[in-house]
Order: sequence, then structure tokens, then C-alpha cells
Amino acid sequence: MRKLIIALAFLLPGAVFAAGGNVHLDKAPVDLTDKASLQRGAKIFMNYCLGCHSMQYQRYQRTFSDLGIPDELGQEYLQFTGEKVTDYITRSMPEDNAATWFGAAPPDLTLVNRVRGSDWIYTYLRSFYVDESRPFGVNNAVFKDVGMPHVLQPLQGTPRLTHEETMIDGEMKEQFVGIKTDGDGALSTEEYDQAVADLVNFLAYSGEPFRLQSESIGKWVLVFIIVLFFFVFLLKKEYWKEVH
Repeated sequence: MRKLIIALAFLLPGAVFAAGGNVHLDKAPVDLTDKASLQRGAKIFMNYCLGCHSMQYQRYQRTFSDLGIPDELGQEYLQFTGEKVTDYITRSMPEDNAATWFGAAPPDLTLVNRVRGSDWIYTYLRSFYVDESRPFGVNNAVFKDVGMPHVLQPLQGTPRLTHEETMIDGEMKEQFVGIKTDGDGALSTEEYDQAVADLVNFLAYSGEPFRLQSESIGKWVLVFIIVLFFFVFLLKKEYWKEVH
């Protein structure tokens, strides 16, 4: 048993590295204090993601309250199937149909940011490209052979792998230079990157709705511990001075 544990300790890091691949992850500009960004991210999620993905551990009302959205406006513009404001954020797509269409039911996204990380999601949503060999006509540089369509393509436009001829070792060779769109999307490249950043910001919030409150409380707890330590130190000196 001991040998097995030692073997796993050496093998698991390599397995994790292999699963992650060699794709560079761009830094996601997450800012949970930016209410405007969170509101825009919620709008994108409700319009483009909720058809397939649920957020079943998060309630509409809690989301509206945290993001500074009045319940009436939230129900009018962010709820589309007649749910109550107190309901959880769940998709309308039946589970059986989802599994049939996609091969597996699309995962719940409440905690996806805590599982994958903001940088991974941010890079992933900007790494789709046209691949006619795939069922949905697209592939992803971060998640090879991913089983989902590029739902944000109307915003980004048609993304394609781009190669340019470059002189390498005295020969002209094609070299991959990135993913570029055909310019047929509703947003420019900069605007699309900002939209993805807003969506990732919202997913980061949903994974830890209490994060800002926890950080604020944590600072006061540290102050309390420092003050308490000072009085405990004085008490210790007072107690031991008779002993010595």
C-alpha cells in the first residue's frame, strides 16, 4: 500500500500536466467589485448559456440582490420561462434530450470557476475555431474535440485558425499565428474579449457569492487576533513575573 501511494504521488502531477496540455492561459480580468461587469455577465449567461447549462445552486433573487438589479427588472429582462424570482437558475432543456443531442448532459456551471479557474474559462471561450470534421462544426484549442457548439459565435464572428508563411531555417514555412475571425460577428475583437471577461466575472461570483464579504470579515478577524495577542502577551508577563 505504501508503495502504491508513493507511486501515485509521482504519477499524478504528470497526469494533471498532461491533461492540461501546453496551451497558454490568458489572465482573466476578474473584478468582483465591478457591478456593471457582473450585470453584463449575467445578461450574457441568461441569453447564451442558460438554454443548455443550469446554475442550480444559485437563486435568481440572490443574484439580482447581489448584483444590484431590482427584482422587477430581473424578471422582465433575465427570466424567460416564467420562473418565480425565488427559484433556482435551471435550464429549460430536458435532461434526456440534452444527453441525446450532446452525448452527455451539459454540466451545471454554478461552481465551474472553482473547478476550472477563471483563466481557463477566459481562454477557452476565446479559443473556438472552425473544424468541419466535428459534429457542431467547431473545435477548441484549449479543450480538444469539445462536445458543444460555439454559442457565442454570433458575437465573436466565425473564428478560424490562421497561419502565415515565415522564413524558418532558410525556408518559407507556414506557422500558426492564432485564431482570427471573419469579422462577421456583432462585436469587435476587443468588445468580444470584454464580453467574455464579463461572463467569466459573473461565473467567478456565482462560485463564491460570499467572497467579498468573507474577505472583509477576514481582515477584521486578523485585526482582532493581533489585538488579542497583545493583551494575551501582557497577561502572560503579568502571570509569570511572580514565578521568576
